[in-house]
Amino acid sequence: MEKYIGIMSGTSLDGIDAVLVATDGEQVTLLARTGSPFEPGLRRRLLALAGGGAVTARQWGELDAELGQAYAAVTLQLLHESGHSAEHIRAIGCHGQTVWHQPAGPLPFSLQLGDGNRLAAGTGIIAINDFRRKDMALGGQGAPLVPAFHQRVLGGVDHVRILVNIGGIANITVLAPDQPVLGFDVGPGNMLMDLWARRHLGQPYDNNAAFAMQGRVDTALLNRLLAEPWLALPAPKSTGRELFSEAWLNARLPDGMAPADVQATLAEFTATAIANEVDKWSAGELLVCGGGGHNPLLMQRLAALLPNWRVDTCNSAGVDMDAMEAMAFAWLAHQAMHNLPGNLPEVTGARRPAILGAVHLPG
Repeated sequence: MEKYIGIMSGTSLDGIDAVLVATDGEQVTLLARTGSPFEPGLRRRLLALAGGGAVTARQWGELDAELGQAYAAVTLQLLHESGHSAEHIRAIGCHGQTVWHQPAGPLPFSLQLGDGNRLAAGTGIIAINDFRRKDMALGGQGAPLVPAFHQRVLGGVDHVRILVNIGGIANITVLAPDQPVLGFDVGPGNMLMDLWARRHLGQPYDNNAAFAMQGRVDTALLNRLLAEPWLALPAPKSTGRELFSEAWLNARLPDGMAPADVQATLAEFTATAIANEVDKWSAGELLVCGGGGHNPLLMQRLAALLPNWRVDTCNSAGVDMDAMEAMAFAWLAHQAMHNLPGNLPEVTGARRPAILGAVHLPG
């Protein structure tokens, strides 16, 4: 078994998650995990950039360098807390921070910032990043990549098992007996709820859904949100802040609605968009990972909207729901180091399986 580090900072922009795993490619064991919030100024600049804000080449380069240093710092923190040193680690798999994801159009691309050279030089460990663009060069969406890992650690069951990662965006993986793995984005996860919490609470998120639980779902607004044409597109599909932005939400909000009612409706929107896709399969098991698993209202609504399904978190199946995505990128680093494919063409739409990631040596 070799040891790898996985680093994830997702669409929610709430901070950096890092994990240490032992894996042979088949078995993946979580050894340690840590995390670090984004420095507030860095988070503000990333939000502005991801929202389509204009930046200079200098600002762009500085963000890339600053993120590389932040990823190196959280790696050193993980090593210190776990009692490991750099020579114990085969490689780091770092997702990077997505600032623009454009999977359709004449020139599809996905851009993640976070200088892998600084990560490697700052830690003394081989760093692998830029996992998405090879899949896109082969005609794929470049996302989601985590279903391949879901299949590895939670596949092989005799019933329909669907995993939903509720980060900034919500994406599902369908693991069904004797069927190819399916996976795609289904719509916003926490992103719009977090946006509304920042606007009306001055907080990064709605802790324990306390704000949403003060409100009532507005059916007219919910229907306007659910009428978004992207939701009806067939897979493969992926999305991000480029679509479900503050401007997108503002264009659909009526005047004078109580802020708590908007928050309740946004939670219902996330739950309904997920449930609408899950319910296309026969009853089975829905396992939630990501930050949305800590939202009691989302969990309650998923269970209510899917009465024939067993709804729980990935913890019940033995995988830490908060570590899942970072573990996936540690595993993707293993795949790259062993010249093994990391994508599933049936999920992303790529023409073939491919070895993913750009390798940065520390020396």
